[in-house]
Amino acid sequence: MTTSAPLPALRQDARTIGLIGLAHGSSHFFHMLLPPLFPFLIAEFGYSYSQLGLLLSVFFVVSGVGQALSGFLVDRVGARPVLFGALGSFVASGLVAGSASGYPGLVLAAVLAGLGNAPFHPVDFTILNKRVSPQRLGHGFAVHGISGNLGWATAPVFMAGIATATGSWRVACLSGAALALLVLATMVWHRDALDDRQAVAAGPGGKAAPAAVPEHPLAFLRLPSVWLCFSFFFWSTCSLSAIQSFASPALQQMYAMPLSLTAMVVTGYMLCSAAGMVVGGFIVGRVVRLEKTISACLLASAALLALVALGWLPGAAALALVALAGAGIGIAGPSRDMLIKRAAPPGATGRVYGTVYSGLDLGFAVAAPLFGALLDRGQTAAIFYGSALALVLGVASAGLVGAGVAARAARPVGASA
Repeated sequence: MTTSAPLPALRQDARTIGLIGLAHGSSHFFHMLLPPLFPFLIAEFGYSYSQLGLLLSVFFVVSGVGQALSGFLVDRVGARPVLFGALGSFVASGLVAGSASGYPGLVLAAVLAGLGNAPFHPVDFTILNKRVSPQRLGHGFAVHGISGNLGWATAPVFMAGIATATGSWRVACLSGAALALLVLATMVWHRDALDDRQAVAAGPGGKAAPAAVPEHPLAFLRLPSVWLCFSFFFWSTCSLSAIQSFASPALQQMYAMPLSLTAMVVTGYMLCSAAGMVVGGFIVGRVVRLEKTISACLLASAALLALVALGWLPGAAALALVALAGAGIGIAGPSRDMLIKRAAPPGATGRVYGTVYSGLDLGFAVAAPLFGALLDRGQTAAIFYGSALALVLGVASAGLVGAGVAARAARPVGASA
């Protein structure tokens, strides 16, 4: 009682960060459970791409609504049991998809995958904030973001590869369920490293975090910073959706490049984003005004995308610049997550992250049809101009959040380390 608790060892922090990274990667993997199998489903059932695309809308609507609500559950019962339930929902989704005899079964699989995906950001960030020491928290956020990108990148290879090798999309779905079950078993085995009810020591000074003042569970919704963070996620996800879904065909049409080459742009974008997150993990612990880092990185990425939209570049250079724009997004990622932590009131971490990250699901749900309509009308440059504009609007939201956090920190009564 008289001595302050020692800082957790690097090994303990790395263990928690690694487990959360694995769990987050699995959630992004299940974003892509069905899309790589669309050609196989069309061959067997004769569905149209619009019918199959509706499955993604179901996923993101369920995930978005569930994400906002699951934050309350995380704050009430703890993050660890919710994490176990989410992974169990992924297992069920894979099993239902693998045994589906028609469209209703696929819809149910999408609903279960959306339910599983919903709690991940409140869960992940609650555990990271409670279990990882402050000086390594930025690296935890970086690994969290990188693992999500790796989950996106792995799923198409895993699902389509197994379906092609076995000649059965059902085997691929069941293999996805088996993978989720393996991740769940790993989490249960290492459950002590995920116990958010046992927070790490505050640091060298031994100061505990200030106790949360009891208030109404919905009081956090009155905070402008929460809705500004929500809008930041909405706009940045609109930009990501444009690149993920339509950058390849837009580059093909604008620069007369083969689709086999332009298809590499999303992979390049994701790899540059992952590399940027590594850099961002080192920056976040050294910068006080995080919104300045976010603004500089996102504006640089927006400038690159706008340059591509002009259509003046050689095709290979345009492809490279779109991929390089991902680096700015990646560098800004850990600063973004830390800014949300600073904006969240004590005791409402799960609720805030759940509400804020539901902007991500809304962005995916809204942006895809809008940018798709632009591409259908032959407005290829609008894909990149629109993506750049969305990043600029995201910068405005982040700047306002950062100003609010700085003003709050400057108040003598509320100043805390």
